[in-house]
Amino acid sequence: MDDRGAASVVAVAVAGVWFALVVVGVQVGEAVVTRHRLSAAADLGALAAAGRLVSGAAHACERAKWVVERMDARLAACDVHGWEVIVRVSGPASVFGAPSARARAGPTER
Repeated sequence: MDDRGAASVVAVAVAGVWFALVVVGVQVGEAVVTRHRLSAAADLGALAAAGRLVSGAAHACERAKWVVERMDARLAACDVHGWEVIVRVSGPASVFGAPSARARAGPTER
């Protein structure tokens, strides 16, 4: 039996597995970075809105939208309850679904 070329087949299989692992790793890394970016956008949007609550809820949510859009995210919801603002943002769909984040800003409780 002739075994010439068997190492080439094994090498191609190993290279294929490594390539697949790299692709999956890049996808997972991209999802993690997107999640962190959306979390930061939600945090900053909520803080910006809380800083504008004196001008009214509509003005505060408009400011949150402005901040979130500058961070390449989409404002999904902006809820004002008294002096508390809750901001929800979403990002583009990926292999793992549509990422989203939520943040709250307002006075501390005593």
